This record gives sequence, C-alpha cells and structure tokens, in this order.
Amino acid sequence: MQHEKLAGEASLAEEVTEILRARIINGEYPMGEKLIESKIAKDLKVSRTPVRDAFKQLSKEQLVEYIPNKGCFAKGFTMRDMSDIYAVRSSVEQLAVTWAVENAGSEDLARLWDHLVLMSFYTENNFYEKLLKANEDFHNMIYLMTKSRFIVQVLKSYQDYVHIARKNTLKKEADLPAIYAEHEKIYKALEARNTERAVEAVRIHLENSRTRAEERWIEIQKK
Repeated sequence: MQHEKLAGEASLAEEVTEILRARIINGEYPMGEKLIESKIAKDLKVSRTPVRDAFKQLSKEQLVEYIPNKGCFAKGFTMRDMSDIYAVRSSVEQLAVTWAVENAGSEDLARLWDHLVLMSFYTENNFYEKLLKANEDFHNMIYLMTKSRFIVQVLKSYQDYVHIARKNTLKKEADLPAIYAEHEKIYKALEARNTERAVEAVRIHLENSRTRAEERWIEIQKK
C-alpha cells in the first residue's frame, strides 16, 4: 500500500490526525479495530508522539475510543453519521445562502461566476481531484459572501467530514454533469438576488449530495 504524503503546511500531529480520520471514516479501520500506535508510526514514518496526539484529538471527535489497559480502538463512521452531517450542513448552508443574497457584492458574484466556469471545465474533462477542490471552494466562497465570521467557524468545525463525504460522492463520472448543474442553479439564484430560489437550490443540491454519498458509502462497505 502506498503511504499518504505528509504535507509541511500543518503540524505533524495535525497531518497524522487528518490521515487517520480519513482512514476511519472511509472504513479502512473498521469499527472495533485496535489501532496500534507503533504500527501506525512505522507506517507513516513518524515518531509515536504525533500518533499519540492524533489519538487524543480523534478521541475528542468520538472517532476512536481509549480503553484503559487495552488500547485505542476505532469507533467507525456509520450511515447515520453521514446522514447527520448532511442534515447539519443543509441547515447551515441554507442560512448561509440567505445571508449571501443579502450581503454579496458584485465582485463576489463575479468571482463565483469565474469559479463556476472553472468547474465546468473540470466537469467536461472528468478531472476528479480538481473538481473536488473546486467544489469545496465554491461552497467556501458562499460562506465568505455572508460576511459572517461565525458561519465560517461553523463550516470549519465539520469540514473534514464533509470533505470525505464529498470525495466519495464525486467518484461516479455519470454524476458530474448533474452536480455541476446544481451548482449553476445556486449561482443563478444568487445572481438574481432571489432568496427563495437560492435556498431551494441549496436544499435540493445537498439532498442529492446526501443520496449520492450514501449510495457510494454502501458500495464501499460491500468491498
């Protein structure tokens, strides 16, 4: 198995945490599997300290459980977790797009349009990884358009989980045009300053995203 790359932008403990979080959410570490500190450190070619720190953070997130005298165990990521993430995200993003309609300037909308054009290019050429990043940036831009620092903080609190769910969603080539079209509808509603249309476009997009993510989740569990 090829090791994940450890980028230098965040602390080593944060990078290890991100890798282990992704492995747990993706089911690479099944529920109940014992996570051996020394083995993970060797696998990632790091000391045991950042692995230990990662365990502490993941324990706070309830993705792992430490049992005294036994060790650390993966708690897994369930279909219910996936559904809950999208329910929370839908509520927050419907509020965010409402505030974006009220507060976005013409320059904000111009940047969002330019970004949508880029997403169209990635969609037409099936550039999955680039589209994944562009998809995230599109939603982040809407959060910033609200002019609310609190909305941005809410996003950050669950962004890692959304990233994994979104990454799974974008794996089907046949879904990419529909995903792009959903983003285009969100943009057009924002451009028209139509709050009702914008909220409905976000609601439909996230409901479809939840369905696609859950279908992909079932596929992963069958492997």
